[in-house]
Amino acid sequence: MQKYLFKNILVVNEGKIQSMDLLTNGERIEKIASSIETKYRVTEINGEGKHLFPGVIDDQVHFREPGLTHKANIYTESKAAVAGGVTSFMEMPNTIPNALTPELLEDKYKIAAQTSLANYSFFMGTSNSNADEVLKMNDRKKDVCGVKIFMGASTGNMLVDSHSALDKIFRESEMLIATHCEDERIIKANYEGIKNEKGELSAADHPLIRNEEACFESSLIAIKFAQKYNSRLHILHISTEKELQLFGNMMPLKEKRITAEVCVHHLHFTAEDYERLGYKIKCNPAIKAPNNKEALWKALLDDRLDVIATDHAPHLLTEKEGPYEHAHAGLPLVQHPLLLMLHYHKQGRISLEKIAEKMSHAVADCFQIENRGYIREGCFADLVLVDNNLPSTVTKENIFYKCGWSPLENFTFPASIVSTFVSGHKVYENGSHDESIKGQRMRFKR
Repeated sequence: MQKYLFKNILVVNEGKIQSMDLLTNGERIEKIASSIETKYRVTEINGEGKHLFPGVIDDQVHFREPGLTHKANIYTESKAAVAGGVTSFMEMPNTIPNALTPELLEDKYKIAAQTSLANYSFFMGTSNSNADEVLKMNDRKKDVCGVKIFMGASTGNMLVDSHSALDKIFRESEMLIATHCEDERIIKANYEGIKNEKGELSAADHPLIRNEEACFESSLIAIKFAQKYNSRLHILHISTEKELQLFGNMMPLKEKRITAEVCVHHLHFTAEDYERLGYKIKCNPAIKAPNNKEALWKALLDDRLDVIATDHAPHLLTEKEGPYEHAHAGLPLVQHPLLLMLHYHKQGRISLEKIAEKMSHAVADCFQIENRGYIREGCFADLVLVDNNLPSTVTKENIFYKCGWSPLENFTFPASIVSTFVSGHKVYENGSHDESIKGQRMRFKR
């Protein structure tokens, strides 16, 4: 593996931006200093005027393999991920078959070992009847990112609405529990009421059906279970202002037992965008009224929301067409989260240091990932070289998703991803990939 020496690069790490030299040796960062000279044969990279970020860790993606590979697969979506500076991902269990046993979960790891260009981990899935299988993961908590509970409907047999099942998992699981929180009873009542009133539904009805109350009530139930048993709970894709009252920011992240995530689409789009984009931005939980977006930004910056993710969920464009009941929920986003946050940096909403914290450091701390998420000597060299002065535009020609589209098409970012390094391997540079070395299975300090 090549050794790289970054010269005069602006390193964005742990609350600081410093002009430094950085040397990688194999998979790891060997040295960071104001000036580095080496006797090694190295590939030198002139970092003048560019920024070096720790690789983004996306804790929520749907890469659709196995069983839904007409939409996406681990190879294609990891290829898109590294093109966007996402060096590690955690993938959800609602594939076909659902990952409801340790054996089915391990099948996904085997696929990733052969095909993923990024580092990877996979959530163990839950149902109303597989608690005993879930609890087997207590013996493998260093090898798996967590347990996923869909408290709102999902693919297959994965809606967990039995309080006895929830109680057993929250009581006995030693792993991080990640939840999708929407109250199915409220959603069904809203759907029936609006359907009876209007007849034919539109994309703009989605946030009225999957409304603030549905999210709040479900998040509250999850938090009550976690508080009852002191479980390690991580609530995914918070989308409402109302839910934010459930979270505090008074302690360091590493001490929190209950943490929360926000996704880039809830920080970017609002319900006003349904008129322009229609079902392309239909997702669960729904993109809602503008006041929610503003509240999410405030909570992200004051640390009530701990990490930024994508919930990358690709569908074919034909699957995103109406009527309402036909249009699938989910957006392809994993190629552009860092660039989108750099857009908001340019607008003055978030600092570069905060971007590195919420997309890398905090994810590593939240999940207790070994030796990733930071630019430190001895850590894996998961790195992203960014040119903040070179605009880039999303087009169909430069999208790597298998589904071939993005809700951000024709959007111009103020920055570009120059190159991405995964465990010291330069996997992406200026539109091209080197697929000769695959990503690694993440490990956890538990």
